[in-house]
Amino acid sequence: MVGQVSVIPAETIEKKIYLLRRQKVLLSPDLAELYQVEPRALIQAVKRNIERFPQDFMFQLTKKEFANLKSQFVISSWGGLRRAYPYAFTEQGVAMLSSVLNSPRAIKVNIEIMRAFVRLRRMLASHAELARKLDALEKKYDSQFKVVFEAIRQLMAPQEAPNKKIGFHLKEKRASYSARG
Repeated sequence: MVGQVSVIPAETIEKKIYLLRRQKVLLSPDLAELYQVEPRALIQAVKRNIERFPQDFMFQLTKKEFANLKSQFVISSWGGLRRAYPYAFTEQGVAMLSSVLNSPRAIKVNIEIMRAFVRLRRMLASHAELARKLDALEKKYDSQFKVVFEAIRQLMAPQEAPNKKIGFHLKEKRASYSARG
Protein backbone atom coordinates (compact mmCIF):
# COMPACT_ATOMS: atom_id res chain seq x y z
CA MET A 1 0.00 0.00 0.00
CA VAL A 2 2.82 2.38 -0.78
CA GLY A 3 1.43 5.84 -1.45
CA GLN A 4 -2.14 4.85 -0.56
CA VAL A 5 -4.04 6.21 2.38
CA SER A 6 -6.44 3.75 3.97
CA VAL A 7 -10.04 4.86 4.47
CA ILE A 8 -10.18 2.77 7.66
CA PRO A 9 -7.26 1.47 9.74
CA ALA A 10 -6.75 -2.29 9.30
CA GLU A 11 -6.98 -2.85 13.06
CA THR A 12 -10.45 -1.29 13.15
CA ILE A 13 -11.72 -3.77 10.59
CA GLU A 14 -9.93 -6.78 12.07
CA LYS A 15 -11.48 -6.12 15.51
CA LYS A 16 -14.94 -6.36 13.92
CA ILE A 17 -14.39 -9.77 12.33
CA TYR A 18 -15.96 -12.57 14.37
CA LEU A 19 -15.94 -16.33 14.07
CA LEU A 20 -19.53 -17.59 13.86
CA ARG A 21 -20.68 -20.96 12.57
CA ARG A 22 -17.04 -21.72 11.72
CA GLN A 23 -16.86 -18.72 9.39
CA LYS A 24 -15.18 -15.34 9.67
CA VAL A 25 -17.94 -12.73 9.43
CA LEU A 26 -18.71 -9.03 9.83
CA LEU A 27 -22.00 -8.04 11.42
CA SER A 28 -24.52 -5.69 9.82
CA PRO A 29 -24.29 -2.96 12.54
CA ASP A 30 -20.49 -2.90 12.19
CA LEU A 31 -20.67 -2.84 8.40
CA ALA A 32 -23.18 0.01 8.50
CA GLU A 33 -20.78 1.95 10.71
CA LEU A 34 -17.85 1.28 8.36
CA TYR A 35 -19.88 2.28 5.29
CA GLN A 36 -21.34 5.28 7.16
CA VAL A 37 -24.94 4.30 6.43
CA GLU A 38 -27.87 3.56 8.70
CA PRO A 39 -28.10 -0.16 9.61
CA ARG A 40 -31.67 -0.32 8.29
CA ALA A 41 -30.54 1.20 4.95
CA LEU A 42 -27.87 -1.48 4.61
CA ILE A 43 -30.37 -4.27 5.31
CA GLN A 44 -32.96 -2.73 2.93
CA ALA A 45 -30.37 -2.66 0.12
CA VAL A 46 -29.58 -6.32 0.81
CA LYS A 47 -33.25 -7.34 0.91
CA ARG A 48 -33.91 -5.57 -2.41
CA ASN A 49 -31.14 -7.75 -3.87
CA ILE A 50 -31.64 -10.87 -1.75
CA GLU A 51 -30.86 -13.22 -4.68
CA ARG A 52 -27.24 -12.02 -4.43
CA PHE A 53 -26.96 -13.21 -0.81
CA PRO A 54 -27.32 -16.99 -0.41
CA GLN A 55 -26.87 -18.57 3.05
CA ASP A 56 -23.12 -18.98 2.57
CA PHE A 57 -22.81 -15.21 1.94
CA MET A 58 -25.11 -13.95 4.71
CA PHE A 59 -27.19 -15.30 7.59
CA GLN A 60 -29.14 -13.83 10.47
CA LEU A 61 -27.91 -14.47 14.00
CA THR A 62 -30.05 -16.61 16.26
CA LYS A 63 -31.15 -15.35 19.66
CA LYS A 64 -28.51 -17.58 21.30
CA GLU A 65 -25.70 -16.39 18.99
CA PHE A 66 -26.63 -12.76 19.60
CA ALA A 67 -26.81 -13.25 23.38
CA ASN A 68 -23.42 -14.98 23.32
CA LEU A 69 -21.85 -12.13 21.35
CA LYS A 70 -23.35 -9.46 23.60
CA SER A 71 -22.09 -11.30 26.70
CA GLN A 72 -18.54 -11.03 25.38
CA PHE A 73 -18.68 -7.23 25.56
CA VAL A 74 -19.12 -5.08 28.64
CA ILE A 75 -20.90 -2.37 26.65
CA SER A 76 -22.77 -3.26 23.50
CA SER A 77 -22.15 -0.98 20.54
CA TRP A 78 -25.42 -2.15 19.03
CA GLY A 79 -27.78 -0.11 21.12
CA GLY A 80 -30.80 -1.13 23.13
CA LEU A 81 -33.87 -3.06 22.07
CA ARG A 82 -33.97 -4.69 18.65
CA ARG A 83 -36.79 -6.00 16.56
CA ALA A 84 -34.48 -8.28 14.59
CA TYR A 85 -31.09 -9.85 15.22
CA PRO A 86 -28.09 -8.63 13.20
CA TYR A 87 -27.02 -10.26 9.97
CA ALA A 88 -23.59 -11.82 9.56
CA PHE A 89 -21.79 -11.40 6.23
CA THR A 90 -19.03 -13.76 5.11
CA GLU A 91 -16.15 -12.53 3.00
CA GLN A 92 -18.16 -13.29 -0.15
CA GLY A 93 -21.19 -11.50 1.26
CA VAL A 94 -19.11 -8.42 2.01
CA ALA A 95 -17.74 -8.49 -1.54
CA MET A 96 -21.32 -8.61 -2.84
CA LEU A 97 -22.27 -5.61 -0.67
CA SER A 98 -20.14 -3.29 -2.79
CA SER A 99 -22.37 -4.04 -5.77
CA VAL A 100 -25.62 -3.24 -3.93
CA LEU A 101 -24.38 -0.19 -2.04
CA ASN A 102 -22.41 1.12 -5.02
CA SER A 103 -21.02 4.30 -3.50
CA PRO A 104 -17.41 5.51 -3.66
CA ARG A 105 -17.06 4.92 0.11
CA ALA A 106 -18.52 1.40 -0.15
CA ILE A 107 -15.96 0.51 -2.80
CA LYS A 108 -13.03 1.85 -0.74
CA VAL A 109 -14.27 0.21 2.46
CA ASN A 110 -14.76 -3.11 0.68
CA ILE A 111 -11.20 -3.04 -0.62
CA GLU A 112 -9.93 -2.55 2.94
CA ILE A 113 -12.18 -5.33 4.27
CA MET A 114 -10.95 -7.74 1.58
CA ARG A 115 -7.37 -6.90 2.54
CA ALA A 116 -8.19 -7.58 6.21
CA PHE A 117 -9.60 -11.02 5.34
CA VAL A 118 -6.46 -11.81 3.31
CA ARG A 119 -4.21 -10.72 6.22
CA LEU A 120 -6.16 -12.95 8.62
CA ARG A 121 -5.87 -15.93 6.25
CA ARG A 122 -2.11 -15.40 5.96
CA MET A 123 -1.70 -15.17 9.72
CA LEU A 124 -3.70 -18.35 10.28
CA ALA A 125 -1.78 -20.18 7.55
CA SER A 126 1.61 -19.16 8.96
CA HIS A 127 0.53 -20.18 12.46
CA ALA A 128 -0.63 -23.58 11.17
CA GLU A 129 2.62 -24.02 9.23
CA LEU A 130 4.66 -23.20 12.33
CA ALA A 131 2.69 -25.75 14.36
CA ARG A 132 3.31 -28.44 11.68
CA LYS A 133 7.05 -27.70 11.66
CA LEU A 134 7.17 -27.86 15.46
CA ASP A 135 5.41 -31.26 15.43
CA ALA A 136 7.92 -32.57 12.85
CA LEU A 137 10.87 -31.35 14.94
CA GLU A 138 9.43 -32.87 18.09
CA LYS A 139 9.12 -36.27 16.38
CA LYS A 140 12.64 -35.99 15.03
CA TYR A 141 14.39 -35.20 18.31
CA ASP A 142 14.33 -37.19 21.53
CA SER A 143 12.62 -36.40 24.82
CA GLN A 144 15.44 -34.17 26.14
CA PHE A 145 13.95 -31.34 24.05
CA LYS A 146 10.39 -31.93 25.28
CA VAL A 147 10.62 -28.99 27.70
CA VAL A 148 11.76 -26.68 24.89
CA PHE A 149 8.90 -27.75 22.62
CA GLU A 150 6.37 -27.29 25.42
CA ALA A 151 7.71 -23.79 26.12
CA ILE A 152 7.38 -22.88 22.43
CA ARG A 153 3.79 -24.18 22.37
CA GLN A 154 2.95 -22.05 25.39
CA LEU A 155 4.37 -19.00 23.62
CA MET A 156 2.21 -19.77 20.57
CA ALA A 157 -0.98 -20.12 22.63
CA PRO A 158 -3.23 -17.05 22.98
CA GLN A 159 -2.37 -15.19 26.14
CA GLU A 160 -4.92 -14.27 28.79
CA ALA A 161 -4.58 -10.90 30.45
CA PRO A 162 -3.02 -11.34 33.90
CA ASN A 163 -5.15 -10.41 36.88
CA LYS A 164 -3.74 -7.17 38.22
CA LYS A 165 -3.92 -6.68 41.95
CA ILE A 166 -5.07 -3.26 43.01
CA GLY A 167 -3.83 -1.68 46.24
CA PHE A 168 -1.07 -2.92 48.52
CA HIS A 169 -0.65 -5.76 50.95
CA LEU A 170 -0.56 -5.05 54.66
CA LYS A 171 2.56 -7.24 55.11
CA GLU A 172 4.47 -5.16 52.54
CA LYS A 173 3.48 -1.96 54.36
CA ARG A 174 4.63 -3.36 57.72
CA ALA A 175 7.94 -4.50 56.24
CA SER A 176 8.67 -1.04 54.86
CA TYR A 177 7.92 0.56 58.29
CA SER A 178 10.09 -1.94 60.17
CA ALA A 179 12.98 -1.38 57.72
CA ARG A 180 12.93 2.35 58.52
CA GLY A 181 13.38 1.60 62.17
